[in-house]
Amino acid sequence: MTRLEVLAPGLITTVQDWPGRIGYWGVGVPPSGAMDDCSLRLANIAVGNPEGAAGLECTRGGLRICPDTPVTVCVGGAHVRPTVDGRPVAQWKPVQLAAGSVLDIPVIDGPGMRVYVAVGGGIEVEQYLGSSSTFTLGRFGGHEGRNLAAGDTLTVGEPGPGVPRRILAEEVPAIGHHWHLAVAEGPHGAPEFLTRAGMDELYASDYTVHFNSDRTGVRLEGPRPKWARPDGGEAGLHPSNLHDNAYSVGALDFTGDTPILLGPDGPSLGGFVCPVTVVSGDRWKLGQLAPGDTVRFVRVRVDTAPGRAGIGASRGAGRPFVLGDGGDRDDGVLGRGHTADGVTEVTYRRGGDDNVLVEYGRMELDLELRARAHALYLHLQSNPVPGQQDLTPGIRSLQVKITPGLSTVASTLAALREAETAMPAAESLVVPSRRVRLPLSWDDPATKEAIQRYMYGVRDDAPWCPWNIEFIRRMNGLETADDVYRTVFDAEYMVLGLGDVYLGAPVATPLDPRHRLVTTKYNPARTWTAENSVGIGGAYLCIYGMEGPGGYQFVGRTTQVWNHRHPEPAPGFDAEHPWLLRHFDRISWYPVSSEELSDLRADTAAGRGLVDITDDTFSLAEHNAFCEQEADSIASARRRMEHARAEEFSRWAASGELSA
Repeated sequence: MTRLEVLAPGLITTVQDWPGRIGYWGVGVPPSGAMDDCSLRLANIAVGNPEGAAGLECTRGGLRICPDTPVTVCVGGAHVRPTVDGRPVAQWKPVQLAAGSVLDIPVIDGPGMRVYVAVGGGIEVEQYLGSSSTFTLGRFGGHEGRNLAAGDTLTVGEPGPGVPRRILAEEVPAIGHHWHLAVAEGPHGAPEFLTRAGMDELYASDYTVHFNSDRTGVRLEGPRPKWARPDGGEAGLHPSNLHDNAYSVGALDFTGDTPILLGPDGPSLGGFVCPVTVVSGDRWKLGQLAPGDTVRFVRVRVDTAPGRAGIGASRGAGRPFVLGDGGDRDDGVLGRGHTADGVTEVTYRRGGDDNVLVEYGRMELDLELRARAHALYLHLQSNPVPGQQDLTPGIRSLQVKITPGLSTVASTLAALREAETAMPAAESLVVPSRRVRLPLSWDDPATKEAIQRYMYGVRDDAPWCPWNIEFIRRMNGLETADDVYRTVFDAEYMVLGLGDVYLGAPVATPLDPRHRLVTTKYNPARTWTAENSVGIGGAYLCIYGMEGPGGYQFVGRTTQVWNHRHPEPAPGFDAEHPWLLRHFDRISWYPVSSEELSDLRADTAAGRGLVDITDDTFSLAEHNAFCEQEADSIASARRRMEHARAEEFSRWAASGELSA
């Protein structure tokens, strides 16, 4: 058995495989895997491994490793000058390392961002949810769920029957400083979300890669988007805000006015407009985009775009340009129709060449629309479309992810239209709906720290600073901050989606519309949020599943919603599923101090925590009857909130916030 010692880890080095962690998008677990899959897969071929074997991904170089027995290695990816015991060796070529020899990957001296090292036999680590890939934000996969450190020792598997070979010049990915990205229109383009002029500008502009980019997403600098809407309504005050729906890796996500290309560690669910999506065959480029590089988006038709299955020459990765063909010219809308009763409109939207987003009804919060999406979800679980990989529910939508090569967007659309005819009436929906009581440390110190970091590092003049709770009060026409407190603690929040900010994080809304506090999200987003912070964005509440960026307005912090203690979970968690919450669970809060919360969090982390869960059911018909009975009171509360939001919007306009 060969062992590799890490003498120097470089800036960031992790264990990654391909295609990553598949099948958990619906609960907020990203695929991870090699950000530049072309380079890892080619390096594996060079050493005789299967394409998907686990290897090392090193950002910006600086890696040094030493084996204790002879091994075959190959260095691929960004332009670099590797050496073995000080002697230069070539990239893209199998190299024999003797026992005790040192492979040195210096700092990248040319274009590109990530170097890949494949080792004959592959890196052997314990798999988590079916993959060896590291997801550092979730603290799982790879080597102890983290970046490698000096002194780490990695185990290498036994070489298989594959024959090592040199990678040919025409197979090597073209890595430079000026990039063309092949994109498909959709899911949310013109004229509904951006203007025609805004979309034209998007395609005609060079965007610059921002230094604040990573595996979750590549931030870009470019022209301010030209929005077709004044705001996002109940989804939030900024026109980029949407009722939460599923994302695709490679989507161009406008978080406020900031464009971000979502990476393989990015979120699966969110509430921002994505006008175009990089097709699967071009997503390898995201892994090599370096700060200062320029990006140009080129429209292509999905039926002619190369898929992700091939590599090298068959994928066109060796070309430094994209031959645009004008795209599908349908604004990302594949078609429209109606539910079987002929009442509710259904819109089918494209998300690259591997996703179809099914949206129900108007852009509003309506539990009946969520019920319709759930009915389709249940149907597709039992009757999957060809190539179906993931189903991810949103507030009024369901995203169907397929595997390119096993199916197409066109055939998936046809199957979904046929499935719609078999859907039961949404009004008859009765589903399991557990009652879950969780502690909430109101205005917790961790949320105050996040706001302070935002004010110091991002902007200090935002309308929601320095206190998010005061902003929520103002946005909803409440008299005092105590009114916000009482509204949150009186509410019962129904879980409509999971994974809004990773790892089983719920997006939930109060069942009683009078408790639906509406806010906008941070613009730009925060760069740091403490794990299990609780916030409100649009009309929705979210518990952050892990530490990371975020945009919801804080109200407090609670205990863990993801089990990091697998396979010995705390009571209330399912040993086979690390996520605590389920769709249609109903969350209510009880108050605790920050000191009490610290103790509860420590107990949960140690496997001793206890969550108060009671089994129950939810009937849409009964809920609709309640809303009808309280219609006058609900309408009065909505008028008050809408008036307050209009006043806030006017203040923003007067202060220049809307044109900042």
